[in-house]
Amino acid sequence: MSSWRDAILNDFVPNVSKLTLVADPDCLMTEEKLALELRGRGFDLIEFSDPVEFRYAYESKYRSIWDRGEHTDLVVVLRLQDAELESLPYDLLQVGRKLSFNLGELFPYLSYPVIEKLDRALLDVLFEAQRKTPSDRLGDNATKDFILRHVFGIAPELIVSEVELLRSLLRLHYGKVQLPRILSDWLVQVLKGQGAFLTWPLDEIVPDEEAFFAFLQERWPVFLSKLDAGNEVRERSLKEILNYPGPSVLPFDHQDIRIYIDSLFVEGKLTPIQKPEVTIDAGSWIRSGVIEVGAGDDKMRISRLFEFVEKSLPTLKSRYSDWITFALKWAELSALVHCGSNREDKARLLQTGNAMNATFARWLSIHYASLINLPPNNPAMVHHVPRRLARDLENAKNSRVALLVVDGLALDQWATIRPILQERDRSLIMRESATFAWIPTLTSVSRQAIFSGKPPLYFPSSIKSTHKEEKLWKQFWEGHGLSRLDVAYQRGLGDGDAAGVLDSAIHPGKTKVVGLVVDKVDKIMHGMQLGSAGMHNQIKQWCRGGFLGLLIGYLLDHGYEVWMTSDHGNIECQGKGRPSEGVTAETRGERVRVYPTAELRAQVASKFSFAHEWLPVGLPSDYFPLVAGGSNAFATPDEAIVGHGGITLEEVIVPLVKFERKTR
Repeated sequence: MSSWRDAILNDFVPNVSKLTLVADPDCLMTEEKLALELRGRGFDLIEFSDPVEFRYAYESKYRSIWDRGEHTDLVVVLRLQDAELESLPYDLLQVGRKLSFNLGELFPYLSYPVIEKLDRALLDVLFEAQRKTPSDRLGDNATKDFILRHVFGIAPELIVSEVELLRSLLRLHYGKVQLPRILSDWLVQVLKGQGAFLTWPLDEIVPDEEAFFAFLQERWPVFLSKLDAGNEVRERSLKEILNYPGPSVLPFDHQDIRIYIDSLFVEGKLTPIQKPEVTIDAGSWIRSGVIEVGAGDDKMRISRLFEFVEKSLPTLKSRYSDWITFALKWAELSALVHCGSNREDKARLLQTGNAMNATFARWLSIHYASLINLPPNNPAMVHHVPRRLARDLENAKNSRVALLVVDGLALDQWATIRPILQERDRSLIMRESATFAWIPTLTSVSRQAIFSGKPPLYFPSSIKSTHKEEKLWKQFWEGHGLSRLDVAYQRGLGDGDAAGVLDSAIHPGKTKVVGLVVDKVDKIMHGMQLGSAGMHNQIKQWCRGGFLGLLIGYLLDHGYEVWMTSDHGNIECQGKGRPSEGVTAETRGERVRVYPTAELRAQVASKFSFAHEWLPVGLPSDYFPLVAGGSNAFATPDEAIVGHGGITLEEVIVPLVKFERKTR
């Protein structure tokens, strides 16, 4: 076998059985590439977790087809730990063939408790290493060493110098490769056992990306001060304020290290500091890490970011995580360009963005459906977010969680307000990522998916409004063992006294779960006539008013685990004509039109070359969106608007941030 997937795919031949039941405790069936291959073979996957939800989807979508004598290849996936297929409904057991897959069978020579912690995207590398390196069965520690060496490229016993340690950690954290805790603990144990890094804060900087970058940020001024041999007082004062233990001077200038450092400053993971009293050449690698008044630092950074994004544009074969990594860089670039005034940069951003979004739209048509049932550990879609919160709440007894949904906040607009929040509260730690909104990127679709924790298929009666959000939010948490009295929901936030709003909405000693809708950004967007630049300017002014920062601070101060996301982003676009269709469209937005039948949609689509007939993936069966592509809109020709509802990266990939307080 050339891939671990082959062992599973060999059992899936079309037209063998209309129903296949699979016990999948390790979430293998929903791995992105495997799910894509199954869909390519004509198989539909549906997860069995909630019996009522499953029965609704099963009866409405599949049972009726079979009753008409038509064939579909349906796969029912049961992935609860220790769950047995016999727990499925009797009528399914009577007609379905039964299969079972687990990691232990695919990796028989490795320790199961270790490999089950790995991200499923890493199984390809692990399988190839196992195939090329046959051995006897390995125990827990030997499996950890095997994975560190062959999957992450780390040989702990060979890390004996500061350069080797920094290089390994930079490769991990810059590449956003997160070691499972079981592996990071083992790596720390081995490194400590060698006795070479006893003063280093390994327990913090090995597993934690934010702590590692904070460690580097602290040492950067000390390194710069060493460039001036006479600046001993400066160095000594800097050493006295270092929060993290370990060596005060790091080898940033080593050739294997400085290539990372330069990129970290350009991409915003490290913050440049005021220029020291030394001469720095314009082409020096140090240049990106210092600030010179009037020296055009933003211009240099924009130029470098354009180079990055143009070289790293994902392809049709990329994983969703590749698009998220790219989107974070694109957001940094977009924020800088939209907040500037250089017409050439804006023209280049538009040209690059159009090419990017053409590829992204094609990628979505192939891959989007495979994201829906991914595990919620690292939420790939917005409806996974409350599932992740529920898991956190279950694992940390007596804790509390809060979810802020900033309606309409795009990823580049988050990049604009992030430094404002950090400046207002230096104790904030912001763990940033991104996730996919529901398509069409409408509030009634995507925001309801967030608060229900479900695909829109399961709330057809309210898909055109948001009036059932509170009910859906409380139903979700009741399904996870909480009382309605433990759950709070508040919408329409954005101005006024944040503490007063929360005091009236929650009881910190009683309320375990809080869901909050901040709709100020959405209101700004719908009244915006100055394009993306105007959006960024007004959102910055709003954030400086302090409401969002005070809201986050209040929740953290009262012991809540605080997460923030958005239901959709937005994009500046130009009108290309408005359909004259009378009452046939049930939703008539500038970026999306929704029709009750595919035939009505097709009639309109034939007249608008920029429009995409979006397949009803995860949507009710009578919901047919026609979505705008690129920077075009269903509006009066040449009318400039800021809108949402389409399938651009700016609208679909939205921020996902976890807020914490610094402990040091």
